[in-house]
Amino acid sequence: MRSKPKQASEQQPTPARATALAGSMAAPTAKKTSRNSVYVFAVALFLIVGGVFALLTWSLSEPVALIGGAVLGLVAASSVRIAPQWERVIILRLGRFSRIGGPGLYFVAPIVESVAARVDQRMITTPFSAEEALTADLVPLGIDAVLFWMVWDPKDACVEVEDYSSAVWWAAQTALRDAVGRINLAEVATRREQLDNEVKEILEEKTRTWGITVISVEIRDIAVPSELQDALSKEAQAERERNSRLLLAEVEKDISEMFVEAASVYEQNDKALQLRTMNLIYESVKEKGGLIIAPSAFGEAFNNIEGFLK
Repeated sequence: MRSKPKQASEQQPTPARATALAGSMAAPTAKKTSRNSVYVFAVALFLIVGGVFALLTWSLSEPVALIGGAVLGLVAASSVRIAPQWERVIILRLGRFSRIGGPGLYFVAPIVESVAARVDQRMITTPFSAEEALTADLVPLGIDAVLFWMVWDPKDACVEVEDYSSAVWWAAQTALRDAVGRINLAEVATRREQLDNEVKEILEEKTRTWGITVISVEIRDIAVPSELQDALSKEAQAERERNSRLLLAEVEKDISEMFVEAASVYEQNDKALQLRTMNLIYESVKEKGGLIIAPSAFGEAFNNIEGFLK
């Protein structure tokens, strides 16, 4: 079982910190998508516009050409922008929502309009955990899970909630605790898929108004307290022993019923019993051979054999 955090700040980690911790433990490293093209476009636009203005006005006044070129370049770079294919930009006009910009080229009026947020519409992976989540029979468990979600409405994600990434993380942790609290310890492992679907449904209901959709929830690990692991192991062994004995009893019952049926057949015809006796003797010597010394009971099987064959 995991040790309890000592500091209060560690008991409520931020989603970014939790993601970094979980990623450092198991997730493979991957290179994040670069935004260098956006910055290169802004710098190039600044140099082109500012340079053209400076060249046109250089003969009139050098200071005016330099200052005016710099100002005009900044205005152009802040007005004409580009957004990557996966990104949407929330644009406000005088503090009110105006439109969604991107992907590609979009325009922002200086002073009047501003970029409030940039929303990534790709699928996002968020690890989260529920440490010491109590089950219905009051057993504390440590559960690690992964949430797959994406933003389908950038406007609602920015307007309806302050920080939608943190909100999704906290909602996922709360939903997992609620789902675990409805089942017993023995059902946690056997109903893992059902638990995933239940957490997903709870999250979908909460995040629907935020413009966010939950794709799936997958439980990665369930940590059982060490003092209960031995008890659970003994319980599982006892259950398997019980099942094996029940199966053996059922097999013996079936065999006994077949013996009863065979006995009834032998009882109706003495010659059938004699043939069975001879067959047993043949099977005992057919592979390796040998000498059979038959007791009197076996010897009686050979009595009147000639009359039987006739």
